[in-house]
Amino acid sequence: MDVTLALFRAEGVYNYTTFLLREDLGVLFLGARDAVYALDMNDISRKRAETDCRNYIRVLQKADDDRMYVCGTNAFSPTCAYMTYSEGELRLDERRDRGKGKCPFDPFQRHSSLALDGDLYSVTAANFMGFDLALTRTPLRTLSTKPTLRTYDSMYTLNEPVFVHMDVVRESEGSSEGDDDKVYTFYSEKAVEYDFPDEFMVSRVARVCKGDVGGHRMLSKKWTTFLKARLDCPGPEPSLPYLIQNVFLLQQSDWRKSVFYAVFTSQGSSDLSVVCAYSTAAMRDVFSEGHYKAPIKDTSPVKWATHYGQIPDPRPGAGITDAARERGVQSSMDLPDKTLQFVRDHPIMDEAVRPLNGGPRLLKRGPLFTRIVVDRVTALDGLSHDVMFIGTENGFVQKAVNYDGEMFIIEEVQLLPVPEPIKTLWLSSVTGQLYAGSETAVVQMALSECGRYSSCQDCVLARDPYCAWDATAALCAAVSSLDSTSDRNLIQSLKDADISTCPSLESVEPQSYTLIPGNNILLQCRPDSNLAQVRWLYDGQPLDPSNGKYFLYREGLLIRDASEGDSGQYACQSVERVGGNRHTRTVAVYQPGERPLPSTDALPTETPPTNAPPTEVPPTDAPPAGPGLIGLQVSVAVLSFLLATLFVFNVCQGHLPLTAC
Repeated sequence: MDVTLALFRAEGVYNYTTFLLREDLGVLFLGARDAVYALDMNDISRKRAETDCRNYIRVLQKADDDRMYVCGTNAFSPTCAYMTYSEGELRLDERRDRGKGKCPFDPFQRHSSLALDGDLYSVTAANFMGFDLALTRTPLRTLSTKPTLRTYDSMYTLNEPVFVHMDVVRESEGSSEGDDDKVYTFYSEKAVEYDFPDEFMVSRVARVCKGDVGGHRMLSKKWTTFLKARLDCPGPEPSLPYLIQNVFLLQQSDWRKSVFYAVFTSQGSSDLSVVCAYSTAAMRDVFSEGHYKAPIKDTSPVKWATHYGQIPDPRPGAGITDAARERGVQSSMDLPDKTLQFVRDHPIMDEAVRPLNGGPRLLKRGPLFTRIVVDRVTALDGLSHDVMFIGTENGFVQKAVNYDGEMFIIEEVQLLPVPEPIKTLWLSSVTGQLYAGSETAVVQMALSECGRYSSCQDCVLARDPYCAWDATAALCAAVSSLDSTSDRNLIQSLKDADISTCPSLESVEPQSYTLIPGNNILLQCRPDSNLAQVRWLYDGQPLDPSNGKYFLYREGLLIRDASEGDSGQYACQSVERVGGNRHTRTVAVYQPGERPLPSTDALPTETPPTNAPPTEVPPTDAPPAGPGLIGLQVSVAVLSFLLATLFVFNVCQGHLPLTAC
């Protein structure tokens, strides 16, 4: 089943990996190599504007004054500038800022950034060599009195981190404790707290307070609220901890109900990818109420254990709350040295942040997951479902949902024409579109195209919370466009995929084919569902795909070197399994007749790609072409050339009585 895609790429331009979605302007700003583009959000193939920039664009953030802040690597000399979009034109300010600590020197080093209330938060390398990795905050406002902050330089703080994502949680909203907003950073790093002979990586989440201004003497111009915890995402196999690759924050009006979704992959050779979800409220509790780890420095190497001793007041890493203000602590510069020394020496929390329900939301073998975005959809029954869109290393997007513990992949779509990793994935609930970036292109896809399902059975079996069958209009429609209180007969069954309420399908009109002995016959079959298995019947009996006479591929069935014994009825069936039940539907029927069908000359010449979704019938080699006129002509030409060569050789050797040589 074809999916409508829009694609953008410019001649000679690569690395389409830095996005900024401005729904207020209806524009997707795209940072690539040597350029920034303004694309129409509704159709990214329509370019509105572009401007030249130096080298790889790595930071693209919206500032408070409606301008945008953009940074590029600038040949290992990072540079930043403000950019405006007005009257369909992009303009870069002439003034340039140093990008050190804001933008990576190396364009291929993982990093993240966040513009928040007049400041730019960044996690990246702060030097040319790439080993001074830090979490920094730089004021963007010219008259700001906030100091530039960075993490304390210690392997206990950051130990060869690989940064993944930054986001803000507005914990000050509705706080009875006068709490501060928090910036969370997700990354992996070498663990220091485990007593193993070999170093290994763990996934982390770190937290700082937005109102942190550093210490007065101790930790001056350093974070006084930096704490980190291990991020747990257990897999089904005994192995080293899975490593975090990407994070998406599904925000809700009440921050306590917001959820972080994260993609993890194995440290080893396993092809298993895992998705876990984390409650922001539970994450806060680990940092605000949990135990700390303490280094035991009289051992070599240093060991870490749970700290059960006295904890200074105000609580280290908690920021400035009402309790601190009552003690006269109005800012982090007022914090006592005991609190600052403790947070400097005890940055690791003892408890790990554990996923919702204790385990993964999704596990999948095959091409590894690279990126994730999530949309919360309300179904006809009023229940909400979190639909995950997951990019893979071979250019596919998997649309998945978890129904009461059952992991279900709604569809798998190949976004990119060649197998390459999806490096950026953004979602707009306003336009209902998904935007994916890779090294060579940007692709746009609708979150759902309900109209592709042509029958009630296909619409219901898709189990897509975006879609429902409208029996009144006899079409599969978007739930958001339907009035559930009207008299329309709407059918949706997400958990059970119950098609018993669907009207009976009309019988499939048989198509005819012509059998010419010795020729090949192509019978086409394309189920509506990308995930359906295809089964062929011959005169009512299952066709044996191992028989060399038959070739099964995405578009249908090829019968090679047909004979009179192959004359009969062929039926193509779509088979889907849901909750242990198998649903079968006849898609096409062919019977002998006079109407000719395409021969193998009409088949595509390229080999079907080997990276098809694992739930599809795996394509094999391209169908072999039968003997044709061109092949005979080539054979005659080759034989003629060989005979002529042999004749000349015999003449020159004197075997024939001629004097031409």
